[in-house]
Amino acid sequence: MGKFKIIAVALLAVFAFQTYTVVRNALCDTEFTQTLPDIHWGPLGSQNEIEDASIKPFNINIDEKILEELKRKLSDELNSSRLTPPLEGIGFEYGFNSNYLKDVANYWLNKYDWRSREKLLNQFPSFKTTISGLNIHFQHIKSKSSGKYKKTRPVLVLHGWPGSIVEHQKLIPLLTDPKDSDVNFEVVVPSLPGYGFSDGAAKRGLGPVQVGQIFVKLMKRLGHEKFYIQGGDWGAIIGTYMAALFPANVVGFHSNTCMSSHPRATLRMLGATFFPSLFFNPQEAERFNPLTNSWTFLIRETGYMHIQATKPDTVGVALSHSPTALAAHILEKFSTWTNENGMFKPDGGLTHKFSLDELLDNIMVYWVTNSIRTSLRLYSEFFGPNHFRLGLETVPVKVPTSCIVPRNDGYVFQTESMVAETFQNLISYNYAPDGGHFFAMEHPDILADDVLPFVKSVEELHRPF
Repeated sequence: MGKFKIIAVALLAVFAFQTYTVVRNALCDTEFTQTLPDIHWGPLGSQNEIEDASIKPFNINIDEKILEELKRKLSDELNSSRLTPPLEGIGFEYGFNSNYLKDVANYWLNKYDWRSREKLLNQFPSFKTTISGLNIHFQHIKSKSSGKYKKTRPVLVLHGWPGSIVEHQKLIPLLTDPKDSDVNFEVVVPSLPGYGFSDGAAKRGLGPVQVGQIFVKLMKRLGHEKFYIQGGDWGAIIGTYMAALFPANVVGFHSNTCMSSHPRATLRMLGATFFPSLFFNPQEAERFNPLTNSWTFLIRETGYMHIQATKPDTVGVALSHSPTALAAHILEKFSTWTNENGMFKPDGGLTHKFSLDELLDNIMVYWVTNSIRTSLRLYSEFFGPNHFRLGLETVPVKVPTSCIVPRNDGYVFQTESMVAETFQNLISYNYAPDGGHFFAMEHPDILADDVLPFVKSVEELHRPF
């Protein structure tokens, strides 16, 4: 019996030590030591071709046949009995209200003028260049008044889903020609691979880390070994990985969707749910939505994420064939993610912050390029095994970082101390008085006013150039 006790104690000690080791390793920062392969993402057979590194001007000019087909589809869907009426007294609680969807489709068909909107998108110079086998589209804007600024710095501005370059059109002039600033920006706004006018990958594996690799190459091709990044949504995730893995190139990272996936941040969130006074000051406590409350929101609002992460091509079939389905899928996110209370309104509150024209501009970028399916695949790559094998959750970001937190962005709010578990050189962490998930599109002025002092601080403290 004594031997069995000794063996049991020994096994328990081994188990305890292994558990301690696992927990310790999970909570500690790690250094990324893997070598990222340089993958050709184009079609099979094209990898042997010499890559054309030239940068070619690009003008958005959609074939009239595509626009005619869109009008036919909109007309057919408006005249169809297939749109089931919404439940009585329901706004957007069950998803996009079909009565309002008819209003959107009718405006799209009869009043929306793509050609005039196309001119607005072409007001800033666009280009294409081939990187890693993909034609990458980007806007590249330089100030015409740079002489009045002491410094001009390059900034890579990244959109997310279901956004596009449309999100940043009002932000661009506020960065290239800011008022009351001695620093301005040379702005680069790319379409993510598989989004809009950028090619999608022909093979699996193009996740946010690999997108970051492509964008480092893009900035170097434009002559910028060092640059700033601003991003939200996917742009924040891609920017985070770029800052973590390419600190010699990224001199500063600004985001309106700062999130830490570090296990220490998760533990803080769990602790704050039950003991908020130990983790929050009064301002943070007001904004924090405990996991016990946010769980309902996350279950309700992340169904799209599950299907896009598991079967993106299936839902992509419907969205690429029906313009009203595409509009419903995208605009429902613009409703709830801008303000959760929009779901209780028959129009989703969509035009309270955005014009219907700019909302349709964004949808058109997906429709005329037939890119909705390829855009969804980024979710599958992010949640897939290849990405998790990289082990990036505990890799810190040490480059200077600034976060601004929009008032109404409904996803899980993390306090400054939580965010700092990943972003360990946090220069500023500010609360915006208003705004939702599509912050650059909704409040470009507030966003620009937050970027400028951050860059000024980095320039004074670190002299990165």
